[in-house]
Amino acid sequence: MPFLTIALISLALAVDAFAVALAAGVSLCNVDFRQTFRLAWHFGFFQGAMTIIGWAAGLSVRAFIESFAPWIAFGLLALIGVKMIIEALRDGPEERAAKDPTRGKTLLILSVATSIDALAIGLSFAVLKVGVWFPALFIGITATALTAFGLHLGCLLSNAAKLGAKAEIFGGLVLVAIGLKILSDHGVF
Repeated sequence: MPFLTIALISLALAVDAFAVALAAGVSLCNVDFRQTFRLAWHFGFFQGAMTIIGWAAGLSVRAFIESFAPWIAFGLLALIGVKMIIEALRDGPEERAAKDPTRGKTLLILSVATSIDALAIGLSFAVLKVGVWFPALFIGITATALTAFGLHLGCLLSNAAKLGAKAEIFGGLVLVAIGLKILSDHGVF
């Protein structure tokens, strides 16, 4: 597979990770190295690993995964997005500052949700008989870089606008919109 094709696939897969990281940066308002490392490493690792898992699964489960993958991604993103909106409306500034999407269960859910498309790409690689190791590594590195960039850009936008709860509501709406876009891209509606 040509390098340009791998690069374009990597960028396309990393768009969701970038958008989620942007929303996380907006909700955090201040981002440190550890938060950047956690989110970027997890998103990059999951993108690469899901590509390999999809490739290994091959054709045997392709039809099953392809039919449910958009719904799984939508459900996970909508769950986190709605939770962010509810907490923004309910919590005060102190409680919002204590929430960190780069930790715990939220980090795991976001990592899986943003990498489900990579599973489908891995399946495609298996069908096309393309080796997976270099593309998976490149996909992971691209997702890591765009996640770190998105997190810090979101933080800058949040600090520049002093959005507070509105920023968290916006971030939640972005996650739900990404989930809806995934459904739309897969012809669900």
